[in-house]
Amino acid sequence: MCGIAGEISFNGRRASRESVVGMMEAMTSRGPDGRGIWEGGWVALGHRRLSIIDLSPTGAQPMVDEGDIAVTFNGCIYNYKELRRELEPEFTFHTDSDTEVILKAYRKWGQDFVHHLTGMFAVAIADPQREEVLLVRDRLGIKPLYVTHTPGHMRFASTLPALLASGGVDTTVDDVALHHYLSWHSIVPAPRTILRGVKKLPAATIRTVRPDGTWHDREYWKPTYTRKEKYAAWSAQDWQDAVTEALRTAVRRRMVADVPVGVLLSGGLDSSLLVALLTEEGQHGLSTFSVGFDGAGGDSGNEFIYSDRIADTFGTRHERLHVSTSDFLPAIPAAVASMSEPMASHDVTAFHLLSESVSQHLKVVQCGQGADEVFAGYAYHQPLAGVPRTAALDTFAAAFVDHSNHQLAGVLEPEWWAGKDVSREALAAHLAGPGADTALDAVLRLDTHLLMIDDPVKRLDNMSMAWGIEARVPFLDQDLVELAAACPPGLKTSQGGKGILKNLGRRLLPKEVVDRPKGYFPVPALTHLEEPFLSIVRDALHAPEAKERGLFRPDFVEELLANPNERRTPVKSNVLWQVALLEMWLQSNGVG
Repeated sequence: MCGIAGEISFNGRRASRESVVGMMEAMTSRGPDGRGIWEGGWVALGHRRLSIIDLSPTGAQPMVDEGDIAVTFNGCIYNYKELRRELEPEFTFHTDSDTEVILKAYRKWGQDFVHHLTGMFAVAIADPQREEVLLVRDRLGIKPLYVTHTPGHMRFASTLPALLASGGVDTTVDDVALHHYLSWHSIVPAPRTILRGVKKLPAATIRTVRPDGTWHDREYWKPTYTRKEKYAAWSAQDWQDAVTEALRTAVRRRMVADVPVGVLLSGGLDSSLLVALLTEEGQHGLSTFSVGFDGAGGDSGNEFIYSDRIADTFGTRHERLHVSTSDFLPAIPAAVASMSEPMASHDVTAFHLLSESVSQHLKVVQCGQGADEVFAGYAYHQPLAGVPRTAALDTFAAAFVDHSNHQLAGVLEPEWWAGKDVSREALAAHLAGPGADTALDAVLRLDTHLLMIDDPVKRLDNMSMAWGIEARVPFLDQDLVELAAACPPGLKTSQGGKGILKNLGRRLLPKEVVDRPKGYFPVPALTHLEEPFLSIVRDALHAPEAKERGLFRPDFVEELLANPNERRTPVKSNVLWQVALLEMWLQSNGVG
């Protein structure tokens, strides 16, 4: 786990070491244990190290093998020991790292090496013999990779602000991305970002870049959400057994490390299952961590009653972090500064504070993100189970979209309004694609492979890596996701959602944790805005930079400020916070 960066120069130019150094300096928190640079003429690679596997100096990156192939890599290959055993008859290994396994796998299989990897990763490989650079992102986009094009160069980095630090980036707000941001809870899917000059490599993608500046992308993994013949005879119990075993395998895979592994424990079903399964694997004395806040607006600020119950049941070493309102306010600027992109979810600062607390104890944790998207855990999944395939778009949009295109015309200044409904068009295109049998199948595919990557997955990566924490997500194991995609939808939507996981929970967990109403990470101070939080919101929206940028209609802004808690999205988020957070992020990153 780390931060990676690089510059690829075209048509005889030499890559700039200074650009790569600048990007790495902007990612110190992602890799506090060391840094390295490799220069290969038209390519320069950089790496900031967080030591998790092979803690010795031999595991440092960028790493170069005997054929002068160089790699810089962010993430973890969970099956690296098995791959190493497969490769050892053909290659000599000089380290105990998963990085060297990637190099040797590439030498044996070429671009098909990616099909042999189980893990989360963003990889850059420079191959002087083939005269090409590969940029590769894992199947579910757990590890980020941002790219910018400047005259004669392509640069890439693990964070967007690192690219800004390299200079020369077009920082104009992208009007299509802005439409997505305001439509989908601040989600801007790949390849776009909120800035016109920065893109994201999509998940499950290999980009091949050549010295003349040409490049092409190839999607290497795309599970279908259809009923498969090989499962036709399976009963509900067969599916239950298969999902249970796949989840056990996913948890076991994510135990690989040369340092201890803990759990972020919310007290909900998903993280509680991880604790139970890790305990089954012999992880006694497991460290678990929870966070809670002061209440506001009649809402409770914590779910400690449930996380305490799980900690007591499984005998974990449990750390509870209670953050008072007075301590929460000053944490917001640091959380915003740690965002690669603006993220208006109320729990971003909560994850930032929790990660700070965890960093005093551990470097690696498992987390429950992804279970709702993969196993139909959200309320809007329920009506989709009963509508025809053709109704997927209307049913999903009615429950999910924050603002209609018509509403956005009254939110944005005319020059920033995209005009046509680009967000609905994007949803329609994705939902209509082949490879999904039912309306729910189509939406779960959309959730898992488009929206989730730039919501809970990105949030977890950004906030954990701000404190040098590697966060692993068993529910996004590639084999588990493929199995769940083929699973009959009714087994997922039963019992109000995630029925197949709830059945497992009834075997392993206290009843009250399984049967509780679905909870969300409660951060009442940002859901119900009062002073002193209103002041930072007002300051951001009234700042000279905001007025000069002129994204939002002044009457819309003033109406929000006059009635800060009236306008809510369909998922009950505060619209004022969503709007203000965008300006806070732009200003934090010096975007004029």
